[in-house]
Amino acid sequence: MADISVLHVLLHDEEIGTLTQLPGDRSIFSFTEAYIGDHERATLSLSFKDPYGNLITDHRTTQTRVLPFFANLLPEAHLRDYLAARAGVKSVRDFPLLWALGEDLPGAIRIVSADGESWPKDDAKANLDVSDENTPLRFSLAGVQLKFSALMEASGGLTIPTRGVGGHWIIKLPSNSYSAVPENEFAMMTLAGKVGIDVPDIKLVDLVEIEGLPEGIGSLTGQAFAIRRFDRTEDSSVHIEDFAQIYGVYPDRKYEKASYRNIADVVWIETGEAGLAEFIRRLVFNILIGNADMHLKNWSLIYPDKVNAQLAPAYDFVSTIAFMENDKLALTFGRSKKWEDVSEDELHWFSGKAKLPRKLVLDTARKTVADFLAAWSKEKGQLTLTKDARGRIDKHLEKVPLVRNLS
Repeated sequence: MADISVLHVLLHDEEIGTLTQLPGDRSIFSFTEAYIGDHERATLSLSFKDPYGNLITDHRTTQTRVLPFFANLLPEAHLRDYLAARAGVKSVRDFPLLWALGEDLPGAIRIVSADGESWPKDDAKANLDVSDENTPLRFSLAGVQLKFSALMEASGGLTIPTRGVGGHWIIKLPSNSYSAVPENEFAMMTLAGKVGIDVPDIKLVDLVEIEGLPEGIGSLTGQAFAIRRFDRTEDSSVHIEDFAQIYGVYPDRKYEKASYRNIADVVWIETGEAGLAEFIRRLVFNILIGNADMHLKNWSLIYPDKVNAQLAPAYDFVSTIAFMENDKLALTFGRSKKWEDVSEDELHWFSGKAKLPRKLVLDTARKTVADFLAAWSKEKGQLTLTKDARGRIDKHLEKVPLVRNLS
C-alpha cells in the first residue's frame, strides 16, 4: 500500500471528515472545516462531544487500528476474518477493511477512497475477483455470528445483494458450534414484542430460500434468523451508534469498560423518561431470559432527525443459558454481575447511583416481570425453543430474586 492513503467519511452523503493512513500503518481522523463550523450539524457520535456538547476536533493518531468509533463499524471474529480474506487484506488492520467494506456500514456512514479506487492494495495478495458481480462482500455488520445484509424479494425469499450494498434485512446464519441459535433468537425477540419491547420485523428463513450465500462459510443446515434493518428506510439510511462507540471502547473490550448504570445514565440524559423506561424493560427482560451477552455493542442509539438520539429498536436477544452455563451478566448491574444478586434492593441502589427516577425504574421493572411471566406461561410451548432451553429458562427464573421480589 502507498505510504499515505485517504478515505472520505460521509454522513448522510455529506463529507464530514477524512481518515488518513500515514507511514508505519498509523492513521488519523480529521473533521472538515465545514462540519466543524456547522452549528446545526448532524450527530456523528456522542463520543465526539465534550461534557458541554461541543465538538471534539483534536484526535490522536492510532496504530494499526482506527479510532474506536470507526473500529466498531467493522465485523468481528470469524466474520471479520472471512471478509478480510475475501477482500485480500489482513484482518488485523482496520484501515484497509474500512476501505473495502465502507459502502454499506451500520448507520448513515459511508467511507470511500479519495482517489476513486474501489479496493485497497495490501501486501497480502488479493484473492477476490472484484469483477464477479455475484460476490456478496461489500457490507460490514458488526458481531461474531456470521451475518449478511439481504434484500427481501417479492416472493418472500431473501437475496444477498451483489457486494452487499443496499440490503434492508440482516440474515444471521446457523452456528456450527451450537444448535438452534436462530430459532432461539427468533423466540426471544418474539417474546420481547409481547411484553411491549420495540422489536423490528423478524422471521425465520430456510437456508434454501436464501439466494447468494457465499461459498467458504462452512456446511450449514436449518434456518436463518432475519431481522429488518432499522438503520435503513426505502430510500435512505438512518444514523445509529452502539454504546461501544459512545464510550470510545474497542470491540474486544465491550465487556469491560462500562456498566449498565453507565448506559442508563446516557439513555436518561439523551432520551428522557420514555427511553429510560424502554431501557429498564429490555434490561429486566434479558435478565429473565438468561442472556449473558448483552454487552456494549448490543445497545444502540438512533438519530431519526439526524441530531437527537432515541434508543434504537431491540436486537440480539438470545437466551445464552440455553447453550452454556453462565451465572453472570455481560456487564455489571448494580454492585454485581450475578443473576442471584439482581434484586429489588439492587434496583434501588442502581437508581440512586445513576441518579435515575426511582419510581419509574421500579414501576417499569415490576410491570416487565409481570408481563414476562404472563407471556412466558402462555407462549413458551409455542415458541421456537428446544425442550431443554425452556427447562433451563424455567430453572433460571427460580434463582432471580427480582422475580420473587416484584412478581
